[in-house]
Amino acid sequence: MDTGDTWEYCTMEWVWQYATIRLNTTDGTEKKFGGAYPEIVSTLNALGQDGWEVVGSVAAGNWIFWTLKRRAG
Repeated sequence: MDTGDTWEYCTMEWVWQYATIRLNTTDGTEKKFGGAYPEIVSTLNALGQDGWEVVGSVAAGNWIFWTLKRRAG
């Protein structure tokens, strides 16, 4: 069933060994900044307040990768 919803996606990656965070947004820009656990929580909270929700996550070793989505429009 097609609900007519259109989604946009972004990704966020954290390599905690190097305290680096990379955010790839829907407009094609990539933001890189340093940060540990508090910055991850703050960044995910800010994304959530902007309508983004985590739809997937994968982790290995010292790396975590999130996929997020929100309704386009």
